[in-house]
Amino acid sequence: MISPRQRLYINIDHIATVRQARRGAEPVPVDAVAICERAGADGITAHLREDRRHIQDADVEVIARTVTTVLNLEMACIPEMLTLAERIRPYAVTLVPEKRQEVTTEGGLALASNTAELTRAIARLRAAGVRTSLFIDPDPDSITRASDIGAHAVELHTGPYAHAPGEGAALAALRDGARHAASLGLAVHAGHGLTTANVGPVAAIPEIEELNIGHHVIARAIFVGLETAVRELRRAMDAARHRP
Repeated sequence: MISPRQRLYINIDHIATVRQARRGAEPVPVDAVAICERAGADGITAHLREDRRHIQDADVEVIARTVTTVLNLEMACIPEMLTLAERIRPYAVTLVPEKRQEVTTEGGLALASNTAELTRAIARLRAAGVRTSLFIDPDPDSITRASDIGAHAVELHTGPYAHAPGEGAALAALRDGARHAASLGLAVHAGHGLTTANVGPVAAIPEIEELNIGHHVIARAIFVGLETAVRELRRAMDAARHRP
């Protein structure tokens, strides 16, 4: 049964981006956790990158101890990160691709060329009691492979839609991908580049049960405050979900 409420996870990486611009002590990412949860976030997402460009190991440690909802740890599929996840045991790990030179994640995981590595990683995380999600493009082959290698969920990359919002090929791909993933028994998540202005059509896709959104919320918070920014997004999602 498809839940009428879609979960919202707030990615707080960009709070750390501001801090790291000065290599100072503020703003402190964990201070956002209670605000986001109070404003309606169902979980907190943090991406610990290999180059530690924003979130740091110490941030992840304290965030994991502070969340009262759940923590979704985004990370590359490398031994160092898997060991960290086994120790911290977040509610979920989303495995994502990383390139040192990219500004932000540019596309989904290449599952065909990394099947064995990802299968082993998912098995390790399952053994630690951690749910696994794979950040992938919404193409049928990737979705089927994600199911075959034992992932609990897929997070569909919404970047192409965010660059060309509205009805079109990118939104159609998300709809088709979400249906296909759900038919295989996968939980369906989505994220990347979503905003209060463009989230509606994605939030309305019934099979998508969770959205991960970060940059827009932190950018909007500069002008209206973090709690208001989260509430605005929550309202936009709920309105789209319940539209006749």
